[in-house]
Amino acid sequence: MNPQFELNLGLILFLPWFLILGVLFWMFPRQPRHWRRRLFDLASLALSTAAFMAALHWAQDYANPAHGHMWRQILATSVGYGVFLAALLVAVLLRWWIWRQAKPA
Repeated sequence: MNPQFELNLGLILFLPWFLILGVLFWMFPRQPRHWRRRLFDLASLALSTAAFMAALHWAQDYANPAHGHMWRQILATSVGYGVFLAALLVAVLLRWWIWRQAKPA
């Protein structure tokens, strides 16, 4: 298998699910919808994906090859997915807190 393809296999396999989660993150809640919110959402999705890629590459280097060749992919994908979800959860909570504070009393 091509080493570059193997290194990014987790992203390739999870890309459809990440797109679904990204669209849901982008669409809900529907208000407020201004340029600051769009910029925040875009930055959050980009940072979540970057965190996934960093965790994916770290876990592949960290995995013990004595457990088999597939273990690298399994560990990397599991760790990367957890990091992606954690980063998206932080973004959801931060977005809720920011725009809750911005509402007029």
